[in-house]
Parts: sequence; structure tokens; C-alpha cells
Amino acid sequence: MRTAFIQELCGLAEKDERIWLVCGDLGYSVLEDFADRFPDRYLNAGVAEQNMTGIAAGLALMGKTVFIYSIANFPVMRCLEQIRNDVCYHNLNVKIVAVGGGLAYGSHGYTHHAVEDLAVMAAMPNMTVAAPGDPQEARAITRLACEDPGPMYLRLGKAGEPALHATPIDLKVGCSIQVRSGNDLTIISTGGMLASVLAAADQLRTQGKSIRVLSMPFLVPIDEKAVLAAIWETPAILTVEEHGCGGLGSMVAEIIARSGEATCFAPLRLGRTPIKVAGTQDQLRTGQGLGVGDIVRSVERAMQHVSSRMASRKRMPLCP
Repeated sequence: MRTAFIQELCGLAEKDERIWLVCGDLGYSVLEDFADRFPDRYLNAGVAEQNMTGIAAGLALMGKTVFIYSIANFPVMRCLEQIRNDVCYHNLNVKIVAVGGGLAYGSHGYTHHAVEDLAVMAAMPNMTVAAPGDPQEARAITRLACEDPGPMYLRLGKAGEPALHATPIDLKVGCSIQVRSGNDLTIISTGGMLASVLAAADQLRTQGKSIRVLSMPFLVPIDEKAVLAAIWETPAILTVEEHGCGGLGSMVAEIIARSGEATCFAPLRLGRTPIKVAGTQDQLRTGQGLGVGDIVRSVERAMQHVSSRMASRKRMPLCP
């Protein structure tokens, strides 16, 4: 995703001289193309993320579209006060790009795990929150980020994520993408879990199960219409995210509660206990119950619950 992001940003910067990129002394082998082509609009702020955010806010006040780029938690947790007070309070045109969302930097330990970021950024005023599911979604959101005049948080994978959409996509802020059709259950995925969700849906299809898959690249604003359609058109919803509490599952649960509709809902996400082991992203996902097999089993349990509930209703005596 990060390669797709920088390629798209370079193409946009060719046409728009307002676009700047500020990094926190990283991005080597990724950001060089932008730095070489637009040296007057590229700045390495050093290992000083608070300053990086303040610089971006100052540039935005001068009419620039500023992207700040760093690993996982660093552009979020280290400078949250600057994001809140300098960027969001003034509704500035600053885009916060976090590479390595979720457990992508698994071998680096908890300091590099971005597992609370979506909840934290969703709480910020004026902030759009985006987590693309593949490189095509990352390209589309990068284009939208340059068009949108306010703050945006863009959570990217690290590298090597497969292209799951065969062609470029036309995306709007706050819209989801239906990747698979189905009427037995809806899986809603955000960020880099989309590949695992599609693998699980394909496996379930061989068992005769019709699974709708929604990619939810925007959490704020979230596609409430798509969630409501899933409530009305399928008997159960499963959310899948490489994140803890306060992310996609919490937002979908709120929509369900406001709708007043009775539906089977199961959030699949990380727990509240920090992960104290190191490993690859796939190893940590599996260890935290986010593997393909875990998604399949969660769907099967949800569908069994729906079947049991329907059977119980049939056995209930009619009111006199």
C-alpha cells in the first residue's frame, strides 16, 4: 500500500504545486521518488513528530496540502496534542499517513503496533479516518485526500499487500465497496484484513454459504447506508479489523443500536491486553484470533446462532 500511496502522490504533485510531504526521518526506499522530483516540497523533520505536525500546520495555514508520514504509532500517539490543537481545531489541510497499521511491524513489539489508532483518530474533531484494504483503495483515497480540504488520517499497510480490485476504483469519501454479494451473512472489513476476509468468504462458498463482503475504507464518515442494508438484507453481520476496541466493530454496533433492528452481530477484533510477543504479522494475527480459519469459524457460529434463534421463534406459542 505504501508504494501505491507514494506513486499516486507523486502523480498528483506533478499537477498541484501545493502538495508537500513531511516525514519523520524514515520512509527510506519509499519516499525517495518524491524527494528527488520535488525537493522544494519535501522535508525531513527528523525524529521530532511534534515538530513535524506543527510544521505541517504552518504550511497548511499558507495554503498548502501537507502529508506527514511516519511508522505506525509515531505520527499519532507521540503528537496527539498537536494533532488535536494545531490541526483539528483549525480544520487544516493536513493528512496524517501512518504506515504499518495494525500488526504490520509485529517483530518490533508493542511500541510499533498501531492497534488503538483508529479509535483515537475517530475521536478527533473534523478528522476523516481512512484505512484502505488494498493498493487500489490506497490510490483512490490518496486522490480524495488531495481534494478534501480538511484533516485526514490514512492508515496504510507496510508492504506486499495484494491488489484485490482488478481495476482502479471510483471511490467517494464515506463510501464502502461491496466486493462479494451474498444473503446468508455480511462480513464488513476495514484495512488490511480484506484479503483474509475474502479468503474466508471463498472457503465458505465451497460449503454452500452465501457471504456478502463489504470493504469499509472509511470509518469516519462511515457508510451507514451500507450497514443498514446489511441489517435488512442479511440475518447476521461480522466485522473484522486489525484493531482493538473503538474501531469498526464499535461503530457498526452503534449503527445497529440506533436502527432499532434485531440482528445477530459479532465483532472480530483484537483484545484489550497488549501483545507481549514478537512475530510476523501473520503469526500475530493468528495468535490473536484473526486468521482466515478464525473468520470462517466466527461466521459458522453466527449462522448457527441465527438458525437456533429462528427455530426457537417457530416453537414459541402464539399469544392468545
